[in-house]
Amino acid sequence: MRILMVTDAWRPQVNGVVHTLERLTETLKSFDVAVDFLTPNIFRTLPLPTYPDIRLALTTPGHVARLIDQRKADHIHIVTEGPLGIMARRYCRNAGRPFTTSYHTRFPEYLSARLPVPESWAYRWLRDFHNSGQGTLVATQSLADDLAARGFNKLRPWTRGVDTDHFRPDKKKDLGFPGPVFLCVGRVAIEKNLSAFLDEGSEIEGRYVCTSTVMFNGRLRGEIESSDTLIVGERGRINGTVRAGTVIVHGEITGNVTATDRVELKGTARVTGDIEAAVIIMEEGVFLDGRCRMTRPRPAEEPTALSVVALGR
Repeated sequence: MRILMVTDAWRPQVNGVVHTLERLTETLKSFDVAVDFLTPNIFRTLPLPTYPDIRLALTTPGHVARLIDQRKADHIHIVTEGPLGIMARRYCRNAGRPFTTSYHTRFPEYLSARLPVPESWAYRWLRDFHNSGQGTLVATQSLADDLAARGFNKLRPWTRGVDTDHFRPDKKKDLGFPGPVFLCVGRVAIEKNLSAFLDEGSEIEGRYVCTSTVMFNGRLRGEIESSDTLIVGERGRINGTVRAGTVIVHGEITGNVTATDRVELKGTARVTGDIEAAVIIMEEGVFLDGRCRMTRPRPAEEPTALSVVALGR
């Protein structure tokens, strides 16, 4: 059997869609299934606005139709809803050829996060796109339930597995962090909703250790620590111990705050607890119920005066 995959996402891109297709191709070999790809690599391209790593093919429906005919595939699977996917769908419908699709990216959320386009408009177009095929492959039941509620009616499960050559218990490494450890691997982009961990509405209990700058707008009971900068937003509420290189507070902390470099309390900050840092800066309007203790700056830094600086707005 020979399957033609039509995709607007392909090498040298590094993303979930490309990795999924690469692993799928290797796995299908064991089922005597050959996979061919129609990708932007054989066309002139232009970068996708706001995501330049993705190159959009510059071609025509007639050219795509001829290329599909030349591949002589037994089945056509449309991976993405980009230019190639749209033209391949047009070819299949005109030629009366069955095809399947897959739903990889929450494109409506991606679009509305960047442009004033209502999600409902994009979902209406995507529903027509996918419902015209023989089936739409989705990775999780939660995604299937969400799409079904939006009128997608030919959903098929396409769950993910684990590459046991790379991920196995005997390769476990101790990262030195107290558990549980939350790991997110992917692009840092607005539509990825990374803020769900730390933004308004999120609630965390226990010890949370970060290794980079963190903006926190949720609620935490326990401890939070960052080796870099910790920013507590105006909606952030922490009931516990705070430690970081630099702590910037706009919200509320009930507990002790320790910083190796500095603590900045903005005008909306409310802190009930002791503060310890080399430099402490408080704006007018701050509420502080606790003691301030000045520490020496780290040896690698130039000596600075140990003082509390009060700033007016």
